[in-house]
Amino acid sequence: MFRIMIAVDGSELALDAVRHGIALVRRGGLQATLVLGHVQEEASLIELATRGADMVAAASVEAGQDLLAPAVALVDAAGVPYETEIGLGSVAATLVDMVERCGCDALIVGARGMGGLRGAWLGSVSQDLVRLSPVPVTVVKHAEPQELPEEDEDDEEAA
Repeated sequence: MFRIMIAVDGSELALDAVRHGIALVRRGGLQATLVLGHVQEEASLIELATRGADMVAAASVEAGQDLLAPAVALVDAAGVPYETEIGLGSVAATLVDMVERCGCDALIVGARGMGGLRGAWLGSVSQDLVRLSPVPVTVVKHAEPQELPEEDEDDEEAA
């Protein structure tokens, strides 16, 4: 069965990626398992020294599960098969490792929509994933809500 990793960080942009994955499976007729992947950055030396490695690891997994919860709720509601994966490390490199380890055939990631010079200066995770991933990467842009056109005062008076 086709396996699609979806990068989830708890943001609305990541939920856009989850919605896209669900649409591929439900409307596109694709038979696939979604793998919701979250990466926690590694703890600092101070955190490890003051709290201990086991406590920090448990806190990281708990935080990852909390950040995955909205994505899990979407996929559950859609009735799409899924798995979750939580990794520790730098985001792009760890997601690529997770893609390979889980045997995924594709990767979907949300994007902030920054392009050009500003995006290059900020070091976009999606750009890194496109460059590093051994599988095709779909970058889902965030759809900004459309504002309703304002009614003319003449229209309001006529109503």
